[in-house]
Amino acid sequence: MINGIHHTAISVKELGRSVAFYRDILGFRVRAGSGWDVGTPEADRVVGLVDSAARFVMLWTGNSHIELFEYSSPVPKERARDMRACDHGYTHVCLDVTDVDGEYERLTEAGMKFNGAPQSIMGVRTMYGMDPDGNVVEFQEVINWPALAMPAELFDVPKERLAVDEWSIAESTMTRAKKP
Repeated sequence: MINGIHHTAISVKELGRSVAFYRDILGFRVRAGSGWDVGTPEADRVVGLVDSAARFVMLWTGNSHIELFEYSSPVPKERARDMRACDHGYTHVCLDVTDVDGEYERLTEAGMKFNGAPQSIMGVRTMYGMDPDGNVVEFQEVINWPALAMPAELFDVPKERLAVDEWSIAESTMTRAKKP
């Protein structure tokens, strides 16, 4: 079962500069950070690269995360149509799931292409696949990294706790549409 979008990842030129922007300018909160060195085969299998190395920071706001990556290997290239997971710009959307292995089986049967089977790395089981247009979609099951788990209060939020509901959006749109 898919629970929702967990994070969007962006490969950046300078991690410190980008963290400062998202944290200090946009108001995101740093949740976690880590990385891996060349010679981490689990990471290579997940991202579909050889001899990859990167540092990352996970930032959070509202109901989602932004994950900023700075790859040191392979050397990133500027954004292009054939973008790789380490290239600068938006790299993938991550869907939070409760059974990544079950999703791998289900989606493989449906024809989705993956870099490989789910891998256990840094407290999650994860895999990258491609949508029909070649965009990277990650499926992640948080196993043992509480800072990355989706906050429970985001599920089944009572209507009275929502800042704006569908009706108020529809009413304000209709009101604006009636004005000359």
